[in-house]
Amino acid sequence: MSQLTEIRWHARAGQGAVTAAKLVAETALSQGRYMQAMPEYGPERAGAPLKAFTRVCDEPIEVHNNVTNPAIVVVLDDTLLPIVDVTEGILPGGHIILNTKLSPAQVREQLKVADDITVATVDASGIALDTIKRDIPNAAIVAAVVKVTGVVPLEEFKAHFESSFAKKELVPANMEAIDRAYEEVQQ
Repeated sequence: MSQLTEIRWHARAGQGAVTAAKLVAETALSQGRYMQAMPEYGPERAGAPLKAFTRVCDEPIEVHNNVTNPAIVVVLDDTLLPIVDVTEGILPGGHIILNTKLSPAQVREQLKVADDITVATVDASGIALDTIKRDIPNAAIVAAVVKVTGVVPLEEFKAHFESSFAKKELVPANMEAIDRAYEEVQQ
């Protein structure tokens, strides 16, 4: 397969990781690319750790299992770091994007990742609290993913987000969160 990009999302239930995984996939689909997005739940309660997965490719995707060797790992809650090995299986040259107030250097030291792994951080929760007044950091973290990896273009993601949630009153606040996270992500 050409240009297969696999993303593994780590979060707690209620933070919007499953929606984020779908938004990236659907944005790719709107560009004529192939995609998959799927959740993996444990205990189905708010706050429980979960994983979600996204695949994006220019050709049909013929694998249908969970992502075990992601090029991109996204962590929506840094309290998962002591209990989940978020670096498991990450490909050489991969990206870790984390919702945290820590700097990329602090996260790199904590996770002990190889030098060829890009570590990026953004305070997506702080941005969400400032803009939408709720700790749902998914729109902001996707903006960071877009900036760091280019998996989908920012304007395409924003257009898809706006059309997907057109009836929701929080769209303008989320658009502000997306713009802020895109600018504030650190690498």
